[in-house]
Amino acid sequence: MKLKNILFVVNDIEKSKAFYRELFGLEVIADFGQNVILTEGLVLQERKLWETFIGKPTVTGGNDAELYFEENDMEGFLRKLQESSFSVTFLNECADQDEEKRVVRVYDPDMHVIEISESREYAARRRLEKRMTEPDRKKDDRKTCLPDWGL
Repeated sequence: MKLKNILFVVNDIEKSKAFYRELFGLEVIADFGQNVILTEGLVLQERKLWETFIGKPTVTGGNDAELYFEENDMEGFLRKLQESSFSVTFLNECADQDEEKRVVRVYDPDMHVIEISESREYAARRRLEKRMTEPDRKKDDRKTCLPDWGL
């Protein structure tokens, strides 16, 4: 068995497509009108069509699941959120999680939780660089004292 997609039920599919494209760089792979497949396996489906399929009304904003994205330029991403044409609601402000990596959680237009976090590798590198003293930085070439993780 193989997980292929994650489906989010949305109120306005055009608004949701624009949100995920503008803020997260996801592109449309297939557009079936009320159902859209985006890159990275995210599927958006209009609420009315979904409720027809399952025969029940849906509930919005349960805070019981999230999409997880990694972004190593956290300051740049936070600027992107502020400058966005969307009114983004924060679940929590950007903060260090477990003194490791910076994390922020926001809601999409339909109140689905999205977590944006630095990768563990990037956070470890940032902490290591912060601990190095100025003489150490001048003495050691950073390319030789830090592994190249392709970040």
